[in-house]
Amino acid sequence: MTTPDAFAIARDLIRCPSVTPDDGGALGHIQKLLDGAGFETHRIRFSQDGYPDIDNLYARIAGKPDPAGAGPSLMFAGHTDVVPPGDSAHWRFDPFSGEIADEMLWGRGAVDMKGGLAAAIAATLAYVEKKGAPRGSISFLITGDEEGPAVNGTIKLLEWAHARGALFDHCILPEPTNPDALGDMIKIGRRGSLSGAITVAGKQGHVGYPHLADNPVHHIVRLASALLASPLDSGTAHFDASNLEITSIDTGNLAVNVIPASARAQFNIRFNDLWTPETLANEIRDRLANAANGARYEVAFQPTNALAFLTKPGPFVETLSAAIEAHTGRRPALSTTGGTSDARFICRYGEVLEFGLVGQTMHAVDERTSIADLHKLSAIFGQVLEGYFAD
Repeated sequence: MTTPDAFAIARDLIRCPSVTPDDGGALGHIQKLLDGAGFETHRIRFSQDGYPDIDNLYARIAGKPDPAGAGPSLMFAGHTDVVPPGDSAHWRFDPFSGEIADEMLWGRGAVDMKGGLAAAIAATLAYVEKKGAPRGSISFLITGDEEGPAVNGTIKLLEWAHARGALFDHCILPEPTNPDALGDMIKIGRRGSLSGAITVAGKQGHVGYPHLADNPVHHIVRLASALLASPLDSGTAHFDASNLEITSIDTGNLAVNVIPASARAQFNIRFNDLWTPETLANEIRDRLANAANGARYEVAFQPTNALAFLTKPGPFVETLSAAIEAHTGRRPALSTTGGTSDARFICRYGEVLEFGLVGQTMHAVDERTSIADLHKLSAIFGQVLEGYFAD
């Protein structure tokens, strides 16, 4: 049987309508490909009250260990679920047709991230066909719950694999990391995210008689200003400065002649590796306390699993960077910008890097990727496999 290339795998995956939490046949297609290459595969469904049941896939192939021990272990992680396409009438082609036009592959998930995952699978199938099982192991950890609540997906699949001794040293997550062209950027880390809300209690009254009321808006503006008065930090060698944004201030008051009874402000902080959620929450509490001036307020923080992490430049980063430069002519920037991804879970078990396709059309109408980029990305991953498992 001819080993399918990245384009063929990506097209087949796009044709699976796997809008979270539906699988649409995507995991089954990947499982069949990996089964045929000699991988040991496991299809696992996780459940939790209040959330949809989610199918996940874990696959691993291992050869003889090297003299030093178990041999190196490389994992590719990813997701087959996609965001809804919206009104299909607005698309040039049906979002789940996998059409080809203008040397591009079109469809929901082409960029985020069925195309990147297809490149990793194609590279691995070609490597195993040529070399056999590696001296160590190659694994795939694939969820259907990255674009959704992320409760019954990667975090539980990692725990499941770890409990069975299925460990890894390094991981590549083929999220669409490149802003403009393939080879622009590797994500070597991510900022953390902490959200919270300040609620101020006032005393309702007539605006013409302010001495009989206590306007909570005046207090909450002062408290919000205190959060923004000075930077949280000035950044680090690999991270920009932590950033706090006030995202809403609201009273629920529809009358212009009434002083409201309460006011609420929401905020989000994207923070670097100088902070943890606990130390950051303490900093926020201190700033509010110093600016309170008699305000009756409460601050509450949402639970978060989005912690800042960093894979420091070293041999793994260099292996991927060299492969990217060899096939694109670009030396990738090492970045920690952007939002969160499942890398925030993976980093607890081993080093993780993110590198995939160009992200300009991710989550957009007419999502698409260059077919040439699919093949280049597969070649990059192929070179990484060759170098990683070199004798």
